[in-house]
Amino acid sequence: MRIRRVLPLLVIALHLSTAARAGVTGMSDEDREHLLVHFEMTGQVLAEQVRGLSQSQLEYRASPDRWSIRECVSHLAVAEPDYWRDLMKSVKALPDMKGKKSSNTDADILWYGIDRVVHTKTGGGHEKVDTYKDLGEALAKFQALRATMIEYIKSTHDDLRAHSFGTNDPIDCWQWMLEISTHAERHIQQIREIKADPNFPKN
Repeated sequence: MRIRRVLPLLVIALHLSTAARAGVTGMSDEDREHLLVHFEMTGQVLAEQVRGLSQSQLEYRASPDRWSIRECVSHLAVAEPDYWRDLMKSVKALPDMKGKKSSNTDADILWYGIDRVVHTKTGGGHEKVDTYKDLGEALAKFQALRATMIEYIKSTHDDLRAHSFGTNDPIDCWQWMLEISTHAERHIQQIREIKADPNFPKN
């Protein structure tokens, strides 16, 4: 009799465990969709903005202290792998945002990509914009990692909201992932500014 009672409980427990692994996700559908849309948008727009540009257009500087379009793309190809590694390291750490909220809102992170009023100085080695002398190589590097990140967004069960990134003013890892994409958006805006300059080469 005891075995007959225990076996159904084991079957139920196994079923629940399998269902949990298959169905439980650490990211809401809304959070997942928002990341996916933004990453796909910035990846596509960057490619569109540099398509068909001549070498003189790619290397044009509005002033000696400004980056060229080629340098903007090179910067993204250098910076995003570092940002991605930082994100993965933070996600693998113990959750530390349970019941907490970032002092920055999601809207703050979105505005970071849009607001070009305040120009920040790039550091951390990411200012080495001559790593990629060839635009095609830099863009291919950028796009390859973007494909990896988009696949992660689509399939991960990591709870990005439960992990923090940064020390002085930490944000949650979902916001940090969004900031990777909004950072690219800032440089897309920068590329548009370069192309809008009155002295930008015609070809």
